[in-house]
Amino acid sequence: MKIVDIRKLSTKDLTTESTKLREEIAELKRRLHMGEIENVRVIRHKRKDLARMLTVLSEQLIKEAK
Repeated sequence: MKIVDIRKLSTKDLTTESTKLREEIAELKRRLHMGEIENVRVIRHKRKDLARMLTVLSEQLIKEAK
């Protein structure tokens, strides 16, 4: 997901999307250990998307607190 798209989301949407991403990452890690997945870059991309979402979420929360 691009940063421009992430910035358009509200704080509520960001929290739900980050929760979904965490669940996807956990599932991908489980499938990796089971040997079902070969492309480990998918996990890396999901983790980076999660980091982007959490960064924008913290920026929005700071902005709302002021």
